[in-house]
Amino acid sequence: MNNRRFARTAGWLVLPCVVAAGLLAWYVTRQPASPFEQQQATSFEPTLVSRGEYVARVSDCVACHSLAGKQPFAGGLEMATPLGAIHATNITPDREHGIGAYSLADFDRAVRHGVAPGGRRLYPAMPYPSYVKLSDDDVKALYAFFMQGVQPANQANIPSDIPWPLNMRWPIALWNGVFAPTATYTAKPGQDALWNRGAYIVQGPGHCGSCHTPRGLAFNEKALDESGAPFLAGALLDGWYAPSLRQDHNTGLGRWSEAQIVQFLKTGRNAHAVVYGSMTEAFNNSTQFMQDDDLAAIARYLKSLPGDQQREGSPWQYQAVANTPAQNPGAHTYATRCASCHGLDGKGQPEWMPPLAGATSALAKEDASAINITLNGSQRVVAAGMPDAYRMPAFREQLSDQEIADVLSYVRGTWGNNGGAINAKAVGKLRGHTDPASSSPIILHMR
Repeated sequence: MNNRRFARTAGWLVLPCVVAAGLLAWYVTRQPASPFEQQQATSFEPTLVSRGEYVARVSDCVACHSLAGKQPFAGGLEMATPLGAIHATNITPDREHGIGAYSLADFDRAVRHGVAPGGRRLYPAMPYPSYVKLSDDDVKALYAFFMQGVQPANQANIPSDIPWPLNMRWPIALWNGVFAPTATYTAKPGQDALWNRGAYIVQGPGHCGSCHTPRGLAFNEKALDESGAPFLAGALLDGWYAPSLRQDHNTGLGRWSEAQIVQFLKTGRNAHAVVYGSMTEAFNNSTQFMQDDDLAAIARYLKSLPGDQQREGSPWQYQAVANTPAQNPGAHTYATRCASCHGLDGKGQPEWMPPLAGATSALAKEDASAINITLNGSQRVVAAGMPDAYRMPAFREQLSDQEIADVLSYVRGTWGNNGGAINAKAVGKLRGHTDPASSSPIILHMR
């Protein structure tokens, strides 16, 4: 009797487990619905291909899917993750290694939902949580460009370095269910067309939050639009601190006008800053190619995002330096190594040599950007086809960790800057896993 009772109890326990396992298997292998299921497009009007090229520029597809000296969009870029390295894939229309065999629906699912043909989940290094907001028209145009405006590249994809079992991708479906939105952008009725266009670009194709929004314990962006205070509030990523794009007076865009935001995105510089770090690649291949109306829309939207005065503290104000103690090693290094470009007064030579007085990197508590650019210099900025003649040099061979810590501590504590002192150990840590910036940037000539 006891054996039969145990068998019946076990049976009732097994049944829900089998059902749950079946539901889980269905959920993690299901294909998201696409509005293009019945569309079989094989050729496209030139105007649609041209529109797709512009969408690719706005979406900055080249940043991850191209390498200097290689065929455009052939992939290969190594991206570090907490689990191991992954490599960007070939997205040319090559049928063996690229996306040449993708239907429009396949392409849509990969771009907007992170699901490749066969149900294979893409790592969220592909910013599909942002791209999901792309309109149907922009997805179709993007597909037309990649199928008809890009040359096929017979280049195999590089497998990831993530070990088993961490490389199993089915859990990504569960991550998506919790953190990834599923709807395209919907215009806010209380805002005008310019604001809505800016919100669409920033949240969707521009995927600005991928770098500028802090992430949670599950590596998810803590907010995906203006309804969340962390959205675009600044984040540490790959050895750089992507600053706030909100109206934070010290570490954001609070002191920038809309015209200055447009100028920065169009020319790579303004009175406050020059592009550097990861933003250089975004400028070189994306923002400078955007239409003026779209840049104005981005500026309008960003200026609508309130800052956090409690987090920021008192607004920065310039404070002149009367006399610097001769024994201050950081001040001596600054005078001999930095002042010729940035000025003894820290005001730089706008709009060519950026000021360090009031610079975000000198006011932010995160010190990664200040250390990284001092160690490794800046990548060359190419505006309107003209390489910049002025680059921040790399000091990793000229200055020790302690010397860099001293000079940056001086900069971050002078002229009203209050970012705080830097420890030599922090410099050594970044020295160990970063490399000098290349003087040969990736510049994509699409057609």
